[in-house]
Amino acid sequence: MWTNFVPNLLIGLREGFEASLIVSILVATLVRADQRARLPQVWTGVLAAVALSASFGAVLTFAATSMSTAAQEAFSGVLSLIAVGFVTVMVFWMRRSARTLSGEISGRVIAALAIGPGALVLTAFLAVAREGLETSLFVWTTARGADESVGPLVGATAGIALAAAACFALYRQTLRINLTRFFRITGIGLIVIAAGVTGYGLADLQESGLLPGRATTAFDLTATIDPSSWYARLTEGIFNITPRVTVLQVVGYLAYLLLVLPLFLRGTGTTTPATATEPATAPATEPAAAASDPADPTRPAPRGRRWVPRAVPRWVLPVAVVALPAIAAGAAILALGPSDDAHATTIEVTAGSCAEGWQAPRPGRQTFTVHNGGGRGLEVRLIDPVSGAIHAEIELLAPGTSRPLSATVGGGTYAWQCLPGNDPPIVSASQRVTGPSAGGQAIIPVTDEAMAGPLDAYRAFVTAGLVTLQRDTDTLRADVAAGDLDAARRDWLTAHLDYERLGAAYGTFGDFDAAINGGPDGLPGGVTDEDFTGFHRIEYGLWHGESAAALSPLAAQLADDVTELGRAFPTQEFDPNDLALRTHEILENTLQFQLTGTADQGSGSTLATASANAEGTRELLKIISPLLATRAPDTLAAADRRLDAFATLLRRTASPAGTWIAPQALPLADRKRLNGSLGGLLETLAPIPDVLEIRNAG
Repeated sequence: MWTNFVPNLLIGLREGFEASLIVSILVATLVRADQRARLPQVWTGVLAAVALSASFGAVLTFAATSMSTAAQEAFSGVLSLIAVGFVTVMVFWMRRSARTLSGEISGRVIAALAIGPGALVLTAFLAVAREGLETSLFVWTTARGADESVGPLVGATAGIALAAAACFALYRQTLRINLTRFFRITGIGLIVIAAGVTGYGLADLQESGLLPGRATTAFDLTATIDPSSWYARLTEGIFNITPRVTVLQVVGYLAYLLLVLPLFLRGTGTTTPATATEPATAPATEPAAAASDPADPTRPAPRGRRWVPRAVPRWVLPVAVVALPAIAAGAAILALGPSDDAHATTIEVTAGSCAEGWQAPRPGRQTFTVHNGGGRGLEVRLIDPVSGAIHAEIELLAPGTSRPLSATVGGGTYAWQCLPGNDPPIVSASQRVTGPSAGGQAIIPVTDEAMAGPLDAYRAFVTAGLVTLQRDTDTLRADVAAGDLDAARRDWLTAHLDYERLGAAYGTFGDFDAAINGGPDGLPGGVTDEDFTGFHRIEYGLWHGESAAALSPLAAQLADDVTELGRAFPTQEFDPNDLALRTHEILENTLQFQLTGTADQGSGSTLATASANAEGTRELLKIISPLLATRAPDTLAAADRRLDAFATLLRRTASPAGTWIAPQALPLADRKRLNGSLGGLLETLAPIPDVLEIRNAG
């Protein structure tokens, strides 16, 4: 609980202090203006803002639970990034406005007094509602990423209570606070937390499929760091950093932190400190305008009787401003709720029990409401207890929360499986459903042991390919050393295609890939940069008139780098999930860099590279086919067909006479056909990483 308490305490303290400070300024301004009778109007506006904020949080929670798992991840990811944007704007605004906040608010109150009671209610409402909505959104976002719900709520509540107490002390003139320093320190803390929320939001978008790279990890320390340890939980709770982080998460985290934090710190150095001893110093003002005064008693009364409206009780307005947001939130929740909620089966799970007493589900498509009544986060699955196949799953169900889980139920046996962290899984009683097959694809979990054979086959394939690559790069080096650049151009293509068949996409070979096959993009000197080496640097020289003497050191360095790769590869660490991921990522690179000609440095051979990439993908499909054939046979068959079609179209279109044509030289219609064929192939390959993801088999 405490790991999630700290960041939400800071959020509640910072946002609560801003809101409480604004309220204290409003109150002090009215007191100094001798308008104490108007204080209920301020509290009415504040109450309305609190009701709106609470209703907003409820809508967020229930809106998320009414969605599919993928939609929930997308919803959470988008709102996380929106929350980061709001918080970023807020910390910069408060840094700039700390010295002038009292005067600005006081001016608004004085103007509202002249208009009437409604304007004062609206002023208080707008001043507090912004802080309240930001608090609801940011706390909801951090709680969504936590594995329990008590810590975030207690932390935020404690922070708001401390902030309110501090502002009351300010109002009573018993406390002095340097507002500039306070907002600077808390701003730094919020920026660090927001950087973590940025990474968490990007991870949610990857889980939903809206962003790629879900299996491309920057580091995975789960083998050496226990995710349930106190220090891992503390780091995750405060910074949203887990032992396993994707590359996109790291990029988002560092990009936000390294951009926003220096800008924030640079701006705070020149700000004149502002110390708050009293929340407002507004001058006294005259009573409200005559328009709001009672009628002049000396004025003659009109003849005849007239209807006098009955005074509205004072309690009506406060009740109305609280009830209206609640009613609106309820209407939104009903509108967002799934149409079959009334028939949804609730599945109760904890770390010690899993779906006790559940009954056989009805056949067809349906939604279960899974509720975690325990104190630990769980992974929950609907499985076939005989084969272990997973029909549907929730990867993390936080304590005290409920989430919908949709599944198509057909004839067969079903059970629930709950996985409480590293503890042994718990499986419910089995239930038999009669009827036709569901027709959906249940996923048989792939374990590390099951993936060991394909990994060994992949290593053998790459090892053999590196031997061929070494031979052909030595030939290229000899051609350049002998000054035979015509032979070098021919042998360069042979060696380069050897490398491309190995499937070196997205950093398969780490730093070796940058040295052997890196491009000039991003280098300060471009094609003349000394760090531009390898195949593409030699390609540039061979097709741009450079001499053999200039290219000889580059060819020698390439051959040496290939030799070093051959020595290092047997000991390189390899994420088992990357094997299935390569089947999609190799050709994703092909679509981006080869079919567009972006990677070309003068040879015009990027479509030959595309053909080699297709051959490498075919080899990977062969390696994983034993696993895929038992889990997604239709996907495997469709991938083989589409891969054959793309390879055939590529050869017929780009190499009809045995010589490869550059993409830019092809007719537009041919390029569209190639792009369409490869795009369809990528759609077919896309589910494979999920199907073959390493899972705990239970």
